[in-house]
Formats: sequence, structure tokens, C-alpha cells
Amino acid sequence: MPLWPFDNYWAHFAVFSIIIIIFVLLMVMVFIWFERRAFGPFQMRWGPNRSSPWGALQPVADAVKVLLKEDIIPAAADKWVHFLAPIVVFIPALLIFAVIPFHNGYGLIPDLNIGLLYIVAISALSVIGVFMAGWGSGNKFSLIGGMRVIAQMVSYEVPLVLSLIGVVLVAGSLSINEIVVAQDIPFFVLMPLGFLIFLIAAMAEINRGPFDLLEADSELVAGFHTEYSGMKFAMFYLAEYGHALAMSAVAATLFFGGWRGPGDEFIGVLWFLLKVMFIFFLLIWMRTTFPRLRVDQLTGFGWKFLFPLSLMNLFIVAGEVILWGEIPWWAIFINFGAAVTLIYLWSRLFKFGGGRVEVHA
Repeated sequence: MPLWPFDNYWAHFAVFSIIIIIFVLLMVMVFIWFERRAFGPFQMRWGPNRSSPWGALQPVADAVKVLLKEDIIPAAADKWVHFLAPIVVFIPALLIFAVIPFHNGYGLIPDLNIGLLYIVAISALSVIGVFMAGWGSGNKFSLIGGMRVIAQMVSYEVPLVLSLIGVVLVAGSLSINEIVVAQDIPFFVLMPLGFLIFLIAAMAEINRGPFDLLEADSELVAGFHTEYSGMKFAMFYLAEYGHALAMSAVAATLFFGGWRGPGDEFIGVLWFLLKVMFIFFLLIWMRTTFPRLRVDQLTGFGWKFLFPLSLMNLFIVAGEVILWGEIPWWAIFINFGAAVTLIYLWSRLFKFGGGRVEVHA
């Protein structure tokens, strides 16, 4: 791994730590603006267009607003837990980028030999922050909202990890940079079912629509961060988009070849950014297209539909690796056919559970 700059470890660590922090904060602001502008055409209305040309400074106006708001702590809250929860939720979004290669071998530690395992472990830490927020608020509704989001995140972690095992089998490495180098054929083409499972599970894990039960205010007011205001609420807001950025970067790296593309020796970083923006656009598209699921539909979809499909995908990929070693290009047609067939057949067996649900005392 090249140590940049000055061929010194500490200089390398300091420079890339600053780059990651600036990159995440700037991209979160871009994501907030991009999502609001994209919502406009999707929902047949105007997006933000008042704070500056094209509403580009709207995220800055929002940041100033939340900074000026009063920080209110409930009397019944556990003060330290209430204070630390937003930090614990936000920090994993930064730590994930430690192993993401922005270019060939350039990143904080892109060649970490357990890089993919590190991503799975770090992304799971935000569950602790969610529970801390629900518990530390001293509000039973916040606690219920926190437990519901935790159940959602844990449920969809299983198919997400199973979809990533297929990537490891094909690439033959847990190093993120080695996985990118192994993608002569992008893995989203070679393993379309695995990519689809990863994308859906990642959306549920980071509470993106249509899995955003955190924001089902008709049921929960505002979920686990009901009792938060000011900068603490802004930290949760940053964490939501920070995790969306992190998952977009992970998907772009593991399934779209990361920095690889024509002329990648010169513009590898640009290819990486374009792919990240494309994945985030998919998240916006799905959020504006599909209605929010009920909690019983969400858990049922995870355990009855995604989990069996992720197991089938793993068996298919493992069988192809055992049979051929390196999966040939023409297996793309087999895998696309298998993905369409499995989704269709399993959807015929799986009952989503529509209609009204009434509870009688």
C-alpha cells in the first residue's frame, strides 16, 4: 500500500483522516441537496430554490438553523447516555471509509486483509447508538421506536452479510482493494441477485424509504430521537445521510468496480464518485417510488423473502466457484436467468400481508 504523502505512516494517517472527514461532510451536504432537488421532479413539485441558485445553499441554511436551536434535555433522561448516543450513531459512518480505496491502493488502509469483515462489524455499531438514544431519553415511546429500529437493523443484517459472502467467494479476498482489482466484470453484472439483496438490505439497515419506519410519525411521533433537538438532532440527521453515503460507497466498491473505469490511472477518483452518486440516485428513486412498509410487512419481507433468496444466491455462487474456479463471462446470462426465476417463483409463495390491520381490545 503506498504511503502518501512523504512515505510516512503518521503523515499518511493524518492526511487521509482529514480527507475522509471533509469528504463525508461535503458529500452529506451534496446528498441532502441532491435528494431534495430530485424529489421535486419525482413528486411533481419544486425542490429547494430560494436560498441560492438551484437551492444549493439550502443545507447550509438548515445547518445554521439547527445550530441556533436550544438543546433541551428531558428531566427524566439519562444525561450521559442521551449526550453520547448521537456521537455513537455518527462515528461508524466515518470509520467505514477507513478501508474504502479512493484510487488504486490509495486510502487510509484500503488493503486491510479483513477489510470487508471490518465494514460489517463497524456498520453494526450504530445499533448501540440507537438503543442508547431510545433508552437515554427516558421516554417509553422513544424506547419503543428504538427497539423497533434495532429489530429492523438486526433482521436485515443477515441477508446483507450473506450477499457479501458471495463477493468474497468470487474475489478470493476480504481486502476491499483486492475485491476491486478482481472485478474485470463488475460483480453487479456477474451476481445480479446478490447486488439486489445487498441494496435492499442496506436500505433497510440505514432506515431509507420504503423501510424508513423511524419516520413513521403517525405511529411513533419521531422514533428514538423524539427527545432530541438542536445540534444533537443534527448529528442524527448527519448520521442518516452519512450511512447512506457509506453504503453507497460500499456498493459502488464491491459491485461496480470502485475506482476502475476507462482511464482509471488518472481519473479513478472521479469514477468512484460517479458510481457513489449513481447508487445514491437509486436510493432516492426507490424511496420516491414505493410506499412505506408496515412493521409486520418489513420483518416478514426480511425473514421470509430476502433471507431465503440470499441463501439460494450463496449456494449458486459457491457452486459456480467450485465448478469453474473463475466464473466465466457467459455465466452472466445464467445468473440473470436464475435471479429472475427465483424472484418470480419465491414471490408467488411469499404473502406480503396487505390490507388493513385492526386491533380489538
